[in-house]
Amino acid sequence: MKITRVRVAAQAFFLLLFLFFAFVTQFSYLKGYPVSLFLEADPLVAFATSITTHSLYRGLLWSLVLIAPTLLLGRIFCGWICPYGTLHQFIAWLASGKNTKRRMEANRYRSYFATKYYILAAMAVAAIFGSLQIGWLDPIPMLSRSLTVAVWPAIDAATGLIFIRPYVFQFSWVVGFILFGLLAMNAIIPRFFCRVLCPLGATLGVLSRFSLWRIDRDHEKCTDCDLCKNFCEGASDPHLDLRKSECMVCMSCIEDCPEDALSFRFMPAPEREVREPDLARRKLIFSSLTGLLFIPFTRRSGATTTNFSKKMIRPPGSVAEPEFLERCIKCDQCLRVCPTNTLQPTMLEAGIQGIWTPIMNMRTGYCELNCTLCGQVCPTGAIQKISIAEKLGLGTYTEQGPLRVGTAFYDRGRCLPWAMDTPCVVCEEVCPVSPKAIYTRPKTVTDRYGEQVHLEQPHIDPVRCIGCGICEHECPVEDERAVRVTAVGETRSTERRLLLDG
Repeated sequence: MKITRVRVAAQAFFLLLFLFFAFVTQFSYLKGYPVSLFLEADPLVAFATSITTHSLYRGLLWSLVLIAPTLLLGRIFCGWICPYGTLHQFIAWLASGKNTKRRMEANRYRSYFATKYYILAAMAVAAIFGSLQIGWLDPIPMLSRSLTVAVWPAIDAATGLIFIRPYVFQFSWVVGFILFGLLAMNAIIPRFFCRVLCPLGATLGVLSRFSLWRIDRDHEKCTDCDLCKNFCEGASDPHLDLRKSECMVCMSCIEDCPEDALSFRFMPAPEREVREPDLARRKLIFSSLTGLLFIPFTRRSGATTTNFSKKMIRPPGSVAEPEFLERCIKCDQCLRVCPTNTLQPTMLEAGIQGIWTPIMNMRTGYCELNCTLCGQVCPTGAIQKISIAEKLGLGTYTEQGPLRVGTAFYDRGRCLPWAMDTPCVVCEEVCPVSPKAIYTRPKTVTDRYGEQVHLEQPHIDPVRCIGCGICEHECPVEDERAVRVTAVGETRSTERRLLLDG
């Protein structure tokens, strides 16, 4: 059996496995599947979060499973496992046609393929100073985010097969067009994302320079026909001195060689390989400075501290905002598993650092009282795994009280009993905590027509309110609700306390 057929079978298996995990990452299908396995096994996620948090989250030990074979065989993850890379390879194959000469030219190494190493350098320097941004371009979080925010909802809108009820996500069109654009680039440059932009590929490329096995060329047998470039996935120049950091171990060159001049050998002669990535020192310094300057430029707005947005309501169990931004990889698994659709990807609510991180939007949903699924699927601990008892402040957690994500406030100019002499007690009826955080006071008023109207005017007890948002979600006043939840009073931050004794 040809080794490339084995590789294609492996790629198909891992892509289908990833799609399966992505599909069952919802409250009705979860059932204990290890849905975060690909994210936890991502070496770049482990590397970057360990730098930002100065510790390695226990689930990320799975990354060692990929680092070990990389040190032995090279970038085998890129060529055999990565589901995002498989998608790009498939689109590139569809677009390549039957023109062998064109394919061979497209698979020649170009100097701009080193861009991914500069991106990695910028992200690594930013991580050193506490800003985790690898989720923008790391292929595993990117694919997870794209499926959650754009692909699954689009399929559901067309077929009604994915969700129990339609999910909506703000800026889903942005995520969708980024995915479409990157896939479309394969028609111009095969595996464009993998060769040019992928920081995970760059990480594995750096590690692969130490690999013990690699493609080796027998100069005496080689006739310089260049057919080895025909289906070379990494554009690693197997017809010359192999670029070790670019080789994806696809083995296509070995099978395409008509002279059997190529083989996969243990520690071949080092003079017939290019071990180091093709980097320019000045560009590397510039990219590192970019990562360094990203910190002061993005944090001067105070978006994570004193000038925080009232809309920046994080899921229950989230760590304090500075640490949250050090851990969240923007995979949006939590958005997918949320049963009420309240979790949404941010744009600028949390500043540039927080783009694509999760916040709660009470217009689209609310925090289900007995749900902690978002923490169960978070691969990095940005949202901690908590129990229902801890969330509600029951049992051994009675003294610390329930976890609060914010506090509800009334806009009396829009509230029906307060402003329009219209009876309404919806917010009080749906308030889930006991005793209720919303209570009413009776009042009798005379309307403009001289009729007496008996009203129950609602009030918020800030000691009881946990910010779940069901009152805002169910408020009958459309557009801007008469009761709205803001981030003030959240448990995770003492700086955002509403009450002096809170």
